[in-house]
Amino acid sequence: MWAYESVFYQIYPLGFCGAPFENDGNLQSRIRKVNDWIPHIQKLGANAVYFSPVFESDTHGYNTRDYAKIDVRLGTNEDFKEVCANLHAAGIRVVLDGVFNHVGRGFWAFQDVIHNRENSPYKDWFHISFEGNSNYNDGLWYEGWEGNYDLVKLNLRNEDVIQHIFWAVKQWIEEFGIDGIRLDVAYCLDKDFSRRLRAYCDGLKQEFFLLGELLHGDYNQFMNDEMLHSATNYECYKGLFSSFNSMNMFEIVHSLLRQFGPENWTLYKGKHLLAFVDNHDVSRIASNLNNEAHLPLIYAMAFGMPGIPCIYYGSEWGAKASKSEGDPALRACFDAPVENELTAWIEKLAEAKKHSNALNYGDFRSVVLTNRQCIFERRCDDERVLVAVNADGEGYTAHFDAGCGCATDLITGEAFDFGGGAYLPPYSAKFLLMER
Repeated sequence: MWAYESVFYQIYPLGFCGAPFENDGNLQSRIRKVNDWIPHIQKLGANAVYFSPVFESDTHGYNTRDYAKIDVRLGTNEDFKEVCANLHAAGIRVVLDGVFNHVGRGFWAFQDVIHNRENSPYKDWFHISFEGNSNYNDGLWYEGWEGNYDLVKLNLRNEDVIQHIFWAVKQWIEEFGIDGIRLDVAYCLDKDFSRRLRAYCDGLKQEFFLLGELLHGDYNQFMNDEMLHSATNYECYKGLFSSFNSMNMFEIVHSLLRQFGPENWTLYKGKHLLAFVDNHDVSRIASNLNNEAHLPLIYAMAFGMPGIPCIYYGSEWGAKASKSEGDPALRACFDAPVENELTAWIEKLAEAKKHSNALNYGDFRSVVLTNRQCIFERRCDDERVLVAVNADGEGYTAHFDAGCGCATDLITGEAFDFGGGAYLPPYSAKFLLMER
């Protein structure tokens, strides 16, 4: 599948475009700003864009009002159609956020229930009791996502709800030509709904990609041949920055072995999880790392490990923001992209990843592991790549049976000689394509 050979770029449109937090109802074609960033996205090496919510919502996008209408704060459907066409013309696929577990209080069907109560034809679209009340004092109780009553949980066992969502997905494909959906809080979705969605999407468009937001537990319950193609790798997200901050590479390699290692009991061997170092919900990685010298290295790990690497807009040049500052700080508006040494480094990582069968599909095996260094092997058929990382400020020489004397660093194109051991300079990472 195309997604397994891709590098993703995430944009949170409402923040990216500098839209007001509250939906003020004023139409402004802010989403066209993406057009100006397409050359940067191309140069960075990303060939898929994942858009956080773009549809009409109450505030932050995850409280949908209308699945068929682009948020007025971003523009019109025609504006977004133009953006998608320009991305596709540049060879960049488009994945949208599908927020199907819940909607906003402004969702048209919920508003009908508020006004018509028991007489509303949509009362069974939600989990409602007319004998209770909510903290909005509506004179009725309803289930909200994790107790948040601004997020009204949908009844995904209701056939009319399912068909409405399916209709929306079809509209997205027909109108915008989208190539996939990221399912918000996929761990909350009814599993039968997820199976039906997969079958429906398979029938609409070949290789239509379904990615689920999963936080913990066994991802296989949701990611399998009948449901989702991929899931967010939150276990390794935490393990990546924690390993560098504690100078304990055992943590991330333990997770990678648990997920993808050579043993038969590993959880996700042969599967492709979304690998990321930050996103719209967590602190930016430049604010999360204790040592800024580790910033290029953590990206090398994310691109070298099994999975689909995803870059969050702005973080490619080292933008900072802490979760403690609130979500708006994480979802900033930048006037223009910045290009620096980090973006140039990520460009090289992306080029290496996209064109290597071993990095896209290879098995995972740990070769050398210390607190401050790790070398692991990615192998697919006759292609073999060693991903080598030295997180220490001192040079390090690893002695092991490399199986050959020479290699080429896919990141820099330089020849690498194993004579006398594998020397890794301070704060360095290499993708070593081994000679056959």
